[in-house]
Amino acid sequence: MLFYLIRRIIYAIPIALAVGFVCFMLVQIAPGDPINAIVPADAPGDVVEQVRRDYGLDKPLPVQFGIWLSKVVQGDLGRSLATGRSVWSDLSGAIQNTLMLAVAASLIGFTLGCVLGGLAGTFRGSFIDRAAVSVAVAGVSVPHYWLGMVLVVIFSVQLNWLPAMGAGPGGSGDWAWDWEHVKHLVLPAVTLAVIPMGIVTRTVRGIIAEIMNQEFVTALRGKGLTRGGIFLHVVKNAAPNALAVMGLQLGYLMGGSILVETVFSWPGTGLLLNNAIFQRDLPVLQGTILVLAMFFVALNLAVDLVQTALDPRIKRA
Repeated sequence: MLFYLIRRIIYAIPIALAVGFVCFMLVQIAPGDPINAIVPADAPGDVVEQVRRDYGLDKPLPVQFGIWLSKVVQGDLGRSLATGRSVWSDLSGAIQNTLMLAVAASLIGFTLGCVLGGLAGTFRGSFIDRAAVSVAVAGVSVPHYWLGMVLVVIFSVQLNWLPAMGAGPGGSGDWAWDWEHVKHLVLPAVTLAVIPMGIVTRTVRGIIAEIMNQEFVTALRGKGLTRGGIFLHVVKNAAPNALAVMGLQLGYLMGGSILVETVFSWPGTGLLLNNAIFQRDLPVLQGTILVLAMFFVALNLAVDLVQTALDPRIKRA
């Protein structure tokens, strides 16, 4: 296992370099001038050029990438062009908020997905199967932002049960573990959980349906094992593949929540990216995308390790 871990970490190094390069170049070729976020539109040309030199934007792109990469290796993601603050200081709080939202959404989505998928796979062809598949298809088909706005209209505007914006009372970004703050988490978490719920439902349903048709299940039935005992054996065989899908979905929740966070003004990485895009804030864009990509790589590594620990067949391979 230790050798496998070291090998996977070594494999992650070129992936990290490639992600950093792609992230840097995509942000650089985007339209607009980042200097506009620093100096006013009527600033003299010599002032604009001086600011460009101060931020190193007058250098060739390969040189800029080398300077940025050397700072990233040292843990320095630069300073925001719009606010002047350290990128990491803004990003650390946003990552915590996004991670909290992603974990809450994954708990909702994965739990419902496993239950619906398990029932659908066990009772194939029944009304339960058709109902679970219908819910799954609806979940992956509904756009995040549209569902979020519908939930705001129903539960915030009409019923006045749940708040619509922010992570705390008055739209505050500060978090505390009390009901007044937890209420702000409900709507964005439910909105974000719908798509992974649908994907996990269909995946678990397919895995369990396939395993139920295998010979060892027939043998267990022939030995007189109860339905519950057979189901436990099926779950053990389905767990590694289902875990891989859940790990990928958690990574997508971390990186793909920009629309949901914008709709609910949730102070996470999605809202931070959205603001940075409109402000053309290159250091914030590059730092946020890189950190999210590295989180995704680390999460895949963790899922692979857990899969290997759960499935003896992977160990033998």
